[in-house]
Amino acid sequence: MLCTIVLAASLLVAPALADLETVISSGRDRTYWVHEPDDFEDGQTYPAIIAFHGSSGIGFNIDGFAMEADVRLSLPVVPTAYSSDRYFIYPDGVNGYWAGPTYANVSVAEDLQFVRDLIDDIKSKYSIDSNRIYATGLSNGAGFVGTIACSEVGGQFAALAPVAGSFYTDVDGTGCTPARSPLPILEIHGGSDQTVFYEGGEGEGGPLPAIPTWLGYWQQRNGCTSNSTVDSDSGNVHHTSWICGGQNGTLKHWKVDANGHDWPSKTINFDMLAAGMGPQPIEANDIVTEFFDQFSLSG
Repeated sequence: MLCTIVLAASLLVAPALADLETVISSGRDRTYWVHEPDDFEDGQTYPAIIAFHGSSGIGFNIDGFAMEADVRLSLPVVPTAYSSDRYFIYPDGVNGYWAGPTYANVSVAEDLQFVRDLIDDIKSKYSIDSNRIYATGLSNGAGFVGTIACSEVGGQFAALAPVAGSFYTDVDGTGCTPARSPLPILEIHGGSDQTVFYEGGEGEGGPLPAIPTWLGYWQQRNGCTSNSTVDSDSGNVHHTSWICGGQNGTLKHWKVDANGHDWPSKTINFDMLAAGMGPQPIEANDIVTEFFDQFSLSG
């Protein structure tokens, strides 16, 4: 019943805000939703945040459409650092899933090709700043952001920020070839996540690394030399930042001990309702967009 309510609410909210686009990739019609900058001006180029939805299995090519309403990243309905001067892109996975886990419907190679084709398509149709393209995602979508980070196409992104990521394609730290180093990455995770366990183990789509282990892979790949951790909310929130390749804050991690499997917010969103969680002490929207704003491919 809750999933029906969430979907219905998404259908009510998103149509006036996001436009549906189609691109042919690997012989398939692949769809994505675009929320254009509210402050758009001709002759200007704008950053683009590509947000990959979590697994749903809905299969009606509306998952990205629902993602916008679920996490409200591009909706000015809560007191967050909403940005009206960037594009928000919400792609649809094939039958509701992204490649990596055993339950996915296409190969990793096919979904990575879709990302290449998607970027080419949005750059041809919209006023995108090629130096400021970013990727975030939730759960299965966040895990796919991790897959992107380990691929050649990851080099087209200025920074990446998976939330509650299920990193099925990066379990043992091998087979990952980042396009550059350091590659700016932020990860947010609930310490009480009962779907993608913080300590790792067997997930719904195969084995998963412990989040600290996965972060350790990226410390090595990014050439990180030191880190600092700030605890807050009576020790419930832990924010760690690393210096990598001589750059401060290139790798960051937020852990909320009491939070579960969701996109955390200080006000309830649909995703948190589905996870059975109440308001959280951090606002993922702000953390993600503020992280992205620090990085550009142009330096």
